[in-house]
Amino acid sequence: MLQTRGVAAVEELVILAGIYAAISAWTVHFSAAQPALAITNLVVGIALAVLGLCMSMVPERSQDLNFVVLLMGAWLIIAPWVVGSSPDTGTVLSNVITGACVCLFSLTAGGLLMTKRRT
Repeated sequence: MLQTRGVAAVEELVILAGIYAAISAWTVHFSAAQPALAITNLVVGIALAVLGLCMSMVPERSQDLNFVVLLMGAWLIIAPWVVGSSPDTGTVLSNVITGACVCLFSLTAGGLLMTKRRT
């Protein structure tokens, strides 16, 4: 049996980051100026929250999903320039910090899963 309590805790942080990504357009107030980016953040945020929930329920089987979460975090980092049009500083900082946290959480959970041993 894997000791995965720490992994589940990290995946719960992915849920929180996903929820923040989903509502960030309205909390940082760029939903009117960047509607395409607001929709992108909403979709990616909901997907991250659902993936984090699934991964925290069964963390020992979530190693493959960590890569998907990592890619979503990378997408959050580059989305203001790919989807948005001349994003302002608040928009960029919100997405880059959230995406970096998601990437960090994914790498941490993957590292914890790789170091855990069966007992």
